[in-house]
Amino acid sequence: MHEYVSYRLVIEGGFHPEDIKPRPPFAVEEGNRLVHDPQSATRAEATVLGGLKTKNIDIVVFREGIGPVLAVSCKGMTGAVRNLTNRLEETIGECTNIHITYPGLVFGYLFVLRANQAELGAAPTDIAIDPHRAPIEAVIRFHSALSAMSERQGIRDDLSRYEAVAMMMVEMAEGRMGNLLDSFPPIESPVYHKRFFDILYRRYDERYVVGAPQLANKTRRGIWSSNSPALTDEALRSMDYEPRRG
Repeated sequence: MHEYVSYRLVIEGGFHPEDIKPRPPFAVEEGNRLVHDPQSATRAEATVLGGLKTKNIDIVVFREGIGPVLAVSCKGMTGAVRNLTNRLEETIGECTNIHITYPGLVFGYLFVLRANQAELGAAPTDIAIDPHRAPIEAVIRFHSALSAMSERQGIRDDLSRYEAVAMMMVEMAEGRMGNLLDSFPPIESPVYHKRFFDILYRRYDERYVVGAPQLANKTRRGIWSSNSPALTDEALRSMDYEPRRG
């Protein structure tokens, strides 16, 4: 999941791989040609100063002279659904802690939950969806709470809300294992996953490009050359998003 997010921030988002920690395996050549460069990749997470304590965050984008400008926290749960309440407490605390120090940081929260069913042998405490593939009440409540914690727009808005939140349920049934459950969250949900990255990019551009034109030469997201070696036809076939190229 971490690799997917960091790759996408480069290929689709136009962020320079040097600005991302952990650094994805890419480099930029003359003419904004994006190339695959495994030797440049790193694995260490970034430690960010919070208002209450320092915090390691899964993926962070830094801008020289500005600091952390965009971050994504990836979380998942494979076991007892009753622990979702604890996850909420951690989520609120993490977001508030970071936004106290960096209110302008565009913060995303990506949560993955197994769509366990009793029919598939899941323990009663692990069941997330009923026989009709509908979410149980605890999952619905968790979804409602995440929805209320998303869509922070301005830097003076509630520090405990994320700019973007995505909730995904992963199928566990044979023949569908690994696919996303298509019935929940619904398309109109504030935490529907296909809107996640678009919202991150929009908030970033509003704050660091449009909202700060004097910094635009430094903060504007890149556009990769159409003949970038990392954007070959074979590579593009494995992507579920469009590269930022032209």
